[in-house]
Amino acid sequence: MAGRVQRNLPLALKVGHLRLVAAIAEHGQVQAAAQALGLTQPAASRTLAELERMVGAPLFHRRPRGMVPTAAGEILARRGTEVLAGLTDIARDLASVAAGATGEVRIGAVTGPALGLLVPAARRLRAEAPGVRLSVEVAPSVQLVQGLDSGALDFVLARVPAGIDPSALRVGPGAHEPLRFLVRAGHPLAGRRAVPLAALAGFPWVIQGRGTPIREAVDAALRGAGVGLPPDVTTTASLMLTVALVARTDAVAAVAVQVARLVADGRGGPDAGLVTLDTAEPLDLPPWHLLTLRQRRLSAAAQRMLALVRDQIGQDRDGDPGAADPQGAGPPGNGDPGAGDP
Repeated sequence: MAGRVQRNLPLALKVGHLRLVAAIAEHGQVQAAAQALGLTQPAASRTLAELERMVGAPLFHRRPRGMVPTAAGEILARRGTEVLAGLTDIARDLASVAAGATGEVRIGAVTGPALGLLVPAARRLRAEAPGVRLSVEVAPSVQLVQGLDSGALDFVLARVPAGIDPSALRVGPGAHEPLRFLVRAGHPLAGRRAVPLAALAGFPWVIQGRGTPIREAVDAALRGAGVGLPPDVTTTASLMLTVALVARTDAVAAVAVQVARLVADGRGGPDAGLVTLDTAEPLDLPPWHLLTLRQRRLSAAAQRMLALVRDQIGQDRDGDPGAADPQGAGPPGNGDPGAGDP
């Protein structure tokens, strides 16, 4: 039998064709191949005849000791085996994606939750699903919610900005954010107990810009104490610059408790000799929340990370409120993770 290869052969070929050719090449008999594939011998013979018509050439030599692939049969058996292996890989990869073991997760967070929640949750994700690609954006709440709305982020840990319709959001658990005042170890106020907020106005400040939650909270607290920020104020959202200025001057910086834990207690922050003041009045920021879009379905990988973050929030709430708070002998923090918008 000889003829032309069917013009639409790539479209006409079926997985069953490839499996049959590979099985006959392996077993050497139609009957054995049919049995291995769960087919009847007549059905296997009809499929082979159909395929040989499509190819326009015999695929096997029929010999007493069995069936031996022709040149065309060898090509189809070899290439078919590669295609079948590729299909198996596709099925495995799709199952992995469905299980949340691979894929990409894009998260946004203000500084405090990024340090206190996403770091331990990311470590757990790496242990459970090392194939997942994780990206984290640390930014102000307005920018994060915009990223959530545009689809650039899967979920965020942020505040609901003014002017945003909350009905489009699914607002999950969150936490208040205690503020701490960071100074160098040799600062005149370092080591004093119950420092009044009014006493902080006599020193230079490093603080975030107007309109940010930290700046608004500090301005309001100082006004309530009958004072205001001094003229000597450096405005920056950079943590590195804040640490550098505080370490080398008598400046005071207002930072969230998670930032204070990082830079002032020696657990991974710069060794700059920084401490937090024991203030008489506690100061908290408005709470951040875990935010997702109501109308968006998350990928399995994003759902996996979301569950880890929720669990981490629960663990922090159940933990000792003041165990890791570096405020010394002052009023203990509430232990919730967080920091102001960067």
